[in-house]
Amino acid sequence: MFKKILIANRGEIALRVICACREMGIKTVAVYSQADEHSLHVRFADEDVCIGPARSADSYLSVPAIISAAEITGADAIHPGYGFLSESAYLAEVCEACHIKFIGPSPNVIRLLGDKARARRAMKKAGVPILPGSDGPVRGEEDAIKIGKELGLPLIVKAVAGGGGRGMRIVRTQEELPKLVKAAMREAEAAFGLGDVYLERYVEAPRHIEIQILGDHHGNVVHLGERECSVQRRHQKLIEEAPSAVLTNKQRHKLGATVVEAARAVEYSNAGTFEFLLDGTGNFYFLEVNTRLQVEHPVTEFVTGLDIVKEQIRVAAGERLSVRQSDIEIRGHAMECRVNAEDPVVFTPSPGLITAYSVPGGPGVRIDSFVHSDCTVSPYYDSLIAKVITYGRDRNEAIARMKRTLEMTVIEGIKTSIPLHLRILDDPDFLAARINTSFMERFMPDKHAGKNKLAESA
Repeated sequence: MFKKILIANRGEIALRVICACREMGIKTVAVYSQADEHSLHVRFADEDVCIGPARSADSYLSVPAIISAAEITGADAIHPGYGFLSESAYLAEVCEACHIKFIGPSPNVIRLLGDKARARRAMKKAGVPILPGSDGPVRGEEDAIKIGKELGLPLIVKAVAGGGGRGMRIVRTQEELPKLVKAAMREAEAAFGLGDVYLERYVEAPRHIEIQILGDHHGNVVHLGERECSVQRRHQKLIEEAPSAVLTNKQRHKLGATVVEAARAVEYSNAGTFEFLLDGTGNFYFLEVNTRLQVEHPVTEFVTGLDIVKEQIRVAAGERLSVRQSDIEIRGHAMECRVNAEDPVVFTPSPGLITAYSVPGGPGVRIDSFVHSDCTVSPYYDSLIAKVITYGRDRNEAIARMKRTLEMTVIEGIKTSIPLHLRILDDPDFLAARINTSFMERFMPDKHAGKNKLAESA
């Protein structure tokens, strides 16, 4: 087992990894930018190293700085968390070269599945259902027009790299296809340094379902059931839950078995998530694979009783998974609300000093957060400040516990997304689980009226 793990991340996920390491008796190293000098992950790690100024490119995204920090502190492994360098095949390769264990899949797997066009081909070969689309990146406007006519409308243009909705465009007419392909290419180039895009048939208002897997270096792979992530804004998830309210046990077992076989086919190890679209007729279509720990992993931990981060560490150390598929049972229902430092009406960031902070506990409540009173929320990084996760015997109890927790939460000094979450939790369609990826459109600001009904509760 590892003696010391460096956490190449910040915020709540850095604290989450520190908690797992403490329980396992493993020392930790925190890296931090100058903007995060007083952050809690720095306080609670056994050692800490400043790796640069506030700008991510000069600190949390700097592979040389992170490797140097690992070497000078004697860390024998690096946990990348999520975001930043968590899906960097380059970091994984450098770790190998420096004899430091990267807690994640192999560089080859990260590279394969990080390229969405290559991942589509690999999944198709493994028998995973995929949407009709181009066989690799389009080679320019004429190629896009030809492929678009073959596939039919509507279409979606997607960047082969990255995520978060960048480099994506929905195409509803053939006339707009060349313009949208060029726009997606420019955005992808700016965001990811790679302008390649591919085309895929667009599914109107699907549900977003993902399967959590774990694999080890001994050929063992298991799935931990699904999460529903349909409540999202601009491809950014807001509320996640496990299990999905609409999947049958037959669907769950079939999709889980398909994913396990696909993971074995690409020799996947460590934690990963296979994401799918579910259309209105019950058909699943492969979307992408996230070769890392997910933000929403706590809901799966609640319903399975497993500690996914500890499994990641054990697998990276060469141990076998602690469970077999027959050991995994989904019990109850869990839900996660992402609390962001942003205006809940117009969705603009709201960094600043938190003057008061109190989040209640109680039965079935878990809070993953890095903030506290007199803490400054930095404008340099993602606006996520806390994850509120609740568990109940069923979906209704999980929702009830979420509502009372959010209603009793006190965060002053900045604006947060809590009023938005409370509106969602009261929505009749949400309560009835009638949700899809277009659900959030009803909560978006009314550009014509200049304000939104949310203003009444903000």
